[in-house]
Amino acid sequence: MAQTKRKRRSKHRGTAAGTIESRGRTGRKPTASERSAGKQERARQRRLERLDRPPTWKSAGQRALIAAAVFLVAVLVLFRQKPAAAISLAAFMVLIYLPMGYYTDLFMYRRRQRKKAEEGRRAREKSG
Repeated sequence: MAQTKRKRRSKHRGTAAGTIESRGRTGRKPTASERSAGKQERARQRRLERLDRPPTWKSAGQRALIAAAVFLVAVLVLFRQKPAAAISLAAFMVLIYLPMGYYTDLFMYRRRQRKKAEEGRRAREKSG
């Protein structure tokens, strides 16, 4: 009588609590330099992607609110101002930080795009 094909065992196992544990990495462990090189490359790629996105008012607003909150705490703690005066001063700082942050980001973004376009133009002139 022919033997039937047996089903391959699964690569994970269940626990008594019903959760599933996987085996984890089974190959050779990467060396420290291989791990750090991969992390550095991914971080570099994320940074480049972030720098290639145009600035938004939302990101400028978030940064302005965080900076104003730090400013509020500094005014309350270091200069021992009354809370009402400190809050109004922090609100004024948001109005200053918001356009300043957006237009600074816009300037940096445009400068970077101009630089990338020049490098691309140079590369085309060299090859063509």
